[in-house]
Amino acid sequence: MTSEITLFVNPTAGRGRGARAAQPAASALRDAGFSVRTVLGEDAGDALRRAREAVAEGTGALIAVGGDGLVSLALQAVAGTLTPLGVVAVGTGNDFARALGLPVRDPGAAGRLAADALKGRAPVRAVDLGRVGDRWFGTVLASGFDSRVNDRGNRMRWMGGGRFKYDLAILAELAAFRPITYRMTLDGGAPREIQATLVAVGNGTAYGGGMRICAGALMDDGLFDVTVVGECSRTTLLRVFPRVYRGTHLSHPAVTVHRVSSITLEAADVTAYADGEPLGALPLTATCVPEAVRVLGAAAPAPAPGG
Repeated sequence: MTSEITLFVNPTAGRGRGARAAQPAASALRDAGFSVRTVLGEDAGDALRRAREAVAEGTGALIAVGGDGLVSLALQAVAGTLTPLGVVAVGTGNDFARALGLPVRDPGAAGRLAADALKGRAPVRAVDLGRVGDRWFGTVLASGFDSRVNDRGNRMRWMGGGRFKYDLAILAELAAFRPITYRMTLDGGAPREIQATLVAVGNGTAYGGGMRICAGALMDDGLFDVTVVGECSRTTLLRVFPRVYRGTHLSHPAVTVHRVSSITLEAADVTAYADGEPLGALPLTATCVPEAVRVLGAAAPAPAPGG
């Protein structure tokens, strides 16, 4: 493995934390004996092109410095390759890093952990990814009420980021929401038509900065956790949806969970999001790809109760 490491940086992540975080992360890697170069890019497309070039040229690792959006972009460059991914999580949500027990908003610690993993002193964990066409995702694919909340939250740029913005977006969307008719196919079985508030496809547990919509999802079991929130009143939704921050919504009778390796979703006028980024309108098919990326320093999963 080459000693040259590539920092993949979003300078605007977390209101400028991305740019500030790059230096301590780079210093930690250089102190460990690695040569570090930085990839910025003029826009997302240019940044991804540069990251893919670094991977093709044999960089020792791609270290994403930013939030979940930049991690998602980095996954497009490293998924299915032997190049490991490091994460210096300094965004507003950081759901991918949290799911894997990585440091959050501590770039020096994240840089040191990545360096230790590259030197064999910390784990390198192979984790699953979701795939829709040629697009990879690491956390959750959202469709329905949650994706409409995401739409509205993204329009509320004056609010910055974080949980409060999404709480306001939830309240705003409740006023206009109606149940959605989905056609859902699990693992290539018979299609079923359902009325639902949302269908979330979880490779990871959370989205939106800690909303544990797929709280039981494991990132190395080769399966998605598909959380279906059935048809319910606005009053019920208002009571149940805030429980996603603790993951206790899964016990509600309106909620069902399916564990599958693939899912096809069809519905009219629904835009899907993956890792918080717009994916496109339904229909789509998502597939769980086992061990699609190796993540530097990622913690091993907690043992099951009684295991």
